[in-house]
Amino acid sequence: MDETGPGGPPPDTDEVDFPAHQAARCGGLAELDGEIARCRACPRLVAWREQVAAHPRAAFRDWEYWGRPVPGFGPSDAALAVVGLAPAAHGGNRTGRMFTGDASGDFLFAALHAVGLASRPTATHRDDGLELYGVRVTAPVHCAPPENKPTPAERATCRPWLAAELELLSPGLRAVVALGAFGWQALLPVLGEAGWPVPRPRPAFGHGAELALPATGRRPALQVLGSYHPSQRNTFTGKLTFDMLVALLTRAAELAGLPRTAPRRP
Repeated sequence: MDETGPGGPPPDTDEVDFPAHQAARCGGLAELDGEIARCRACPRLVAWREQVAAHPRAAFRDWEYWGRPVPGFGPSDAALAVVGLAPAAHGGNRTGRMFTGDASGDFLFAALHAVGLASRPTATHRDDGLELYGVRVTAPVHCAPPENKPTPAERATCRPWLAAELELLSPGLRAVVALGAFGWQALLPVLGEAGWPVPRPRPAFGHGAELALPATGRRPALQVLGSYHPSQRNTFTGKLTFDMLVALLTRAAELAGLPRTAPRRP
């Protein structure tokens, strides 16, 4: 990656311009993931993620927390992307992998496994052997936010990382699942800025919502689907059941052109 540019040296990791400057210069997902993990552009999020890492829950007192931004997870040629909210304080912020180590991730990866998109139904840590097939899991905010609520400014600062990730996936990307209204609202502007013709007014979020974005000279056609987030609030109340999520991911896999497999129970 270039160390200098027309305007002088690149911004430091704790400057608000760091994500926009670095993300646009990444030539591959491995490089992007490394740059994401260095980012310190949002002071409130940096303070929170490091405070949590320094004071682990009793159940995780033997863990060395990741305590940094959490990159996306999955192959670089994924045809399907799943976009969530942000890492959980004692989930991804602890394990260093998206949706790994918390109840939401347990629900999501079990569903991905049932559809044939994951090698195993559980995700416990970065080196647990889990593989994803044709799908990449990411988020519009890469640091764990207090109360799971990033500010609009933090969302805007982090947005270039998601834009770059979708750009790098775009040659083969055919479908995206947005988990929750936050994921939906964060995703659509990024798709529009990346060259997909997102309609205005933007379609409303809902579980099972589908949006077909036509191909352009720059982009292949893309299918966008909405799903309730697999939060404990939604899964405990039955707002989102396991079968609902499996059905939606099955539909997304079909739209992405991924091989069909018989559903498996966790």
